[in-house]
Amino acid sequence: MNENEFKNVINNQKSYHTNSFAKNIIVPFLSGVLGCSLVLGVCFGVPSIKEKIIPKGNNTTYSSQNNSQNLGLVNTSMVSLTNYSDTAIFAANKILPSIVGISITYNVTTSSPFYSMFGQNQQSMSQGSGSGSGIIISEDGYIVTNNHVVDSSSSSVYYDISEATSIKVSLYGDDTQYDAKIVGKDSQTDLAVLKIEKTGLTAAEFADSDSVKVGEFAMAVGNPLDLGTSITCGIVSAVNRKVQDNEGKSNYTCIQTDAAINAGNSGGALVNSQGQVIGINTLKVSSTGVEGIGFAIPINSTTDIINQLITYKAVKRPYIGISARDLNDTTAQKYNLRKGIYILSIDEYSAAEKAGLKIGDVIFEVDGKEVSTMNELNDIKNTHSIGDTLKLKINRDGQEKEITLTLGEQHSN
Repeated sequence: MNENEFKNVINNQKSYHTNSFAKNIIVPFLSGVLGCSLVLGVCFGVPSIKEKIIPKGNNTTYSSQNNSQNLGLVNTSMVSLTNYSDTAIFAANKILPSIVGISITYNVTTSSPFYSMFGQNQQSMSQGSGSGSGIIISEDGYIVTNNHVVDSSSSSVYYDISEATSIKVSLYGDDTQYDAKIVGKDSQTDLAVLKIEKTGLTAAEFADSDSVKVGEFAMAVGNPLDLGTSITCGIVSAVNRKVQDNEGKSNYTCIQTDAAINAGNSGGALVNSQGQVIGINTLKVSSTGVEGIGFAIPINSTTDIINQLITYKAVKRPYIGISARDLNDTTAQKYNLRKGIYILSIDEYSAAEKAGLKIGDVIFEVDGKEVSTMNELNDIKNTHSIGDTLKLKINRDGQEKEITLTLGEQHSN
């Protein structure tokens, strides 16, 4: 075989292999791709088939983690905010006409710790102001707010702050400021009732705060920073939350919310998705690293107080008339006393004095329930009415005694 014949053989083999590869590999592959495309096109063109392949309303995507490893299917369903927005708009329109801004003025007298050359204490007087919120509770001008909004009086060796010399109320959508008077106030529950001379007002609608659930919609409405009526939205973060006021003097059972509550919101409303009042905004935790923790007095716990403030100008409460110290196990053992409530003083003409209690007595049982703190004693007392009796067990000089005490009446301040 010469050189030319050898080249022809080689070329014929290359041509055979090329044609064989195209015939056996490429053509079937392209035919398969074309077939799949046609099938998918038909499937996606038919809605019922398309929805079975990709469910309606669901968009899915693949996400990569750790440098494109561990691929996982992530649900990215679109969530419409339309319903949430409509809920907030409805609740706001419902409650806004029932919310007022409150502005107070008072006198501040400051005293210098230094004396003048004439031996007289140097004093100066100025005027202070504050703001808060309130909720209209009747069409003829009754308004509920926090006691601390309108009760400005306080004093120390350096200053004396007077009672409010002026209280003004601003209505929603009304530029007029109305003079208000205090009908009654109660420091223990931090509630007060005001009255303005105007009729035709829109009273707020109260909800059943006992049915409030954690996670439900909540809107705080008030007059923050004296800017005018504003709303903030969030959820109910907790219910039956035990908290103390800033001075640690009063205990409250509150609704906790993450709806923003700022200075000036006090006395305003916390409302549900129906625009109904579930609580009265009263406290905000303000501290470094703390965000979104505010509290409201449940509205169910205020109705009796409000009615008493309107009817009696004060709250009538059962009254014992002692000041005392809690004795825990450690303190009791240290002073060789019984665990309980150690009486430090007794008010004159009080129920305690009339019952024969004495300074130094240790109360350890009330109505068959063991007690060791004043809070426990007060919780039991507050379940009774004025004129009811309490059965006390006390320890006096190492001897146990039983005493029957008839509850007196205590007026709020």
